[in-house]
Amino acid sequence: MIHLNDIHFIREERHILQDVSFHAEKGEHWVLLGKNGSGKTTLLELMNGYQFPSRGKVEVLGNRYGQVDVREVRKRIGYISQSLFEKMNLADTVWEAVATGEYAYLRFYQEIPEDVKKKAIGMLERIGLPHVAMQSIGTLSQGERKKVMLARSMMQKPELLIMDEPCSGLDLYEREKLLAAIREFSDQDMTVLYVTHHIEEIIPMFTHVALIEQGRIIAAGPKEEVLTPEHLYQAFQVPLEVEWFRNRPWIKVL
Repeated sequence: MIHLNDIHFIREERHILQDVSFHAEKGEHWVLLGKNGSGKTTLLELMNGYQFPSRGKVEVLGNRYGQVDVREVRKRIGYISQSLFEKMNLADTVWEAVATGEYAYLRFYQEIPEDVKKKAIGMLERIGLPHVAMQSIGTLSQGERKKVMLARSMMQKPELLIMDEPCSGLDLYEREKLLAAIREFSDQDMTVLYVTHHIEEIIPMFTHVALIEQGRIIAAGPKEEVLTPEHLYQAFQVPLEVEWFRNRPWIKVL
């Protein structure tokens, strides 16, 4: 599904990623965990073909970037990020914003087919927001916006779902509602990559974790093997203990 081999990413003499190799296979659900500025978002931009490495190979969904039209590959990828939302027109209605995911557009400039409209409203029903369908997306709360972007990303039934800190800025209630909505879609035939710096967001659906620190992946594999006090101290420089409850990790700072 995702294969990054010997990746280096250098901008203005800054080595943002150094000798990164990462492999996610079909059916695995990964969390990319690390501090702010550790290189997480840069990795996502490489996977989506918005950036290209200074050295190394990027292969996503069987396509080697640099040898294919990445716009076609993106049609098979669901992507959720704050930067993507900021490019949308806040005056558009919610159902229209969701419907754009059918074509990987940011907005429509022509009449939207009736079947696509029905599909978008159906997605809103699935995430529990049918009542906001006719509102403009600019009127939504932060939590509602994140759920709408999730619904948009699922319009094409993607093979790969990539989420860049989707719970950022949410309170506890809205965070758990969004995580529950994500879990709702996890039984589909796709691989999930979820980026965060909050360990408590690693819900049971996630199978693997990769820890990144200063542009290097310092540990990657099944979550129980990676989320140890030793590895987490290396990534965050904070002494802590990890407690597992119902297959979800929680930390205690010492």
